[in-house]
Amino acid sequence: MSAALRSGQVAKAAGVNVQTLRYYERRGLLAEPERSNGGHRLYGDDAVTALRVIKAAQRLGFTLEEVAELLEAGRHRHGRPVAGLQERAAVKLVEIDAKIADLTAIRTALAVAVEAGCDDLTVCAERACCPIPFTALAEENRHAGPCC
Repeated sequence: MSAALRSGQVAKAAGVNVQTLRYYERRGLLAEPERSNGGHRLYGDDAVTALRVIKAAQRLGFTLEEVAELLEAGRHRHGRPVAGLQERAAVKLVEIDAKIADLTAIRTALAVAVEAGCDDLTVCAERACCPIPFTALAEENRHAGPCC
């Protein structure tokens, strides 16, 4: 072991709290650390790197389950092709593109609602001219009159 870091030192260096560190240990994302004679957890520098990798992968949209699978695939490669980062990143890109399309549609609908002066969700939903996409749900309850 290159350095003997205690839990608080590792957590601080990686930018997480000690509870997160312990949670990742319980989930198997981090190897169980060695113990000092006094029972304190002692980590190597590799624990800080692993925590940073986990947090970076989460920021890229990977779930902890997906991160665990990626870490496991990396540990057991042994020359065999394993579904690794390239394949998983391509799948994640498709998911993110779908989310961006959904968010763009939501943004457009909200911008139209703001421009139309919609101020009351219930009243607006009852109007035929309501720009929010739930108008079809209120089809039977439409009232004539100006929008919002």
